[in-house]
Amino acid sequence: MTDPRTVHILYENPDWLPPLVAGLDAEGLPHRLVEVWEGELPIDRAPPPGIWLNRMSPSSHTRGHLESVALTREYLHWLERHGRRVINGSAAFRLEISKVQQDMALRRHGIRTPRTVAGVGRDALMKLAGTFDGPFITKHNQGGKGLGIELFDDLSAFAAHLESPAFDRGPDGVVILQQYVQPAAGHITRVELVGGRFLYAMNSATDQGFELCPSDACQVPKAPVGEACPVDGNAKFSPSPLTADDPLVEQYRALCANEGIELAGIEFVEDADGRRYTYDINGTTNYNSKVGAAVGVDGMRELAKYIKRVLDFG
Repeated sequence: MTDPRTVHILYENPDWLPPLVAGLDAEGLPHRLVEVWEGELPIDRAPPPGIWLNRMSPSSHTRGHLESVALTREYLHWLERHGRRVINGSAAFRLEISKVQQDMALRRHGIRTPRTVAGVGRDALMKLAGTFDGPFITKHNQGGKGLGIELFDDLSAFAAHLESPAFDRGPDGVVILQQYVQPAAGHITRVELVGGRFLYAMNSATDQGFELCPSDACQVPKAPVGEACPVDGNAKFSPSPLTADDPLVEQYRALCANEGIELAGIEFVEDADGRRYTYDINGTTNYNSKVGAAVGVDGMRELAKYIKRVLDFG
């Protein structure tokens, strides 16, 4: 018989699990790992009792788990159909796997975003690209890890890219074109929220490109045999002075409450005129240990505490 306080973790990337498991253990919460890349979905039976945590990443296809997003979508429907409590359930997951829907949700809540359009096919993409007055970037609609993000200053370079082997449409084939906002201070800012509570904000330096996953597991790849160890990627992250009472944070909290998002890392960039543009909502958020230590916050431990409160008080 499953303990009714069990935390069932839907996941596909085991490298992101250790900090979460440590946080759950520290709070005395039993947990069960549920791999969502193969296996059974017994829809003819009720799910086991407990609370369910959705840790599915939209970048799962890059780890050989192409079916994981689709399977998770069905899994969440099954859980919710049976009344199971799910953290970042189907409403949050719809945003997690669609930059199009993220942009619309942000604008729905009065949050400034870069100009964003989407298309499929070379002719449509070229037509859309021609509507930008300045630099623009491409993105995968089902994003993750900064993949598919390329910066273009003119149409000829974009046309050449569309014809090159380097062009990647992404897992769902929908390509985002988005106004490029030059970071005034050389970084973007990420705001971490759990259960409507502001944990902290951090700055991520952009001089090394667009891959800004903060997880420790994403920072230091294994060096090839005989080569020196790579530079520690944690150096690109630092605490931000942004506080919980900032008006933008208040907007983020309202968005999360209205859109069913309980766990999020939301990113924005500030231009030279002080305008802040929000462009990404990460439901499968991870934390950087260096920044966490600097601000005195263990993100996954805070998530575990939140799960414990939900179990205790609903």
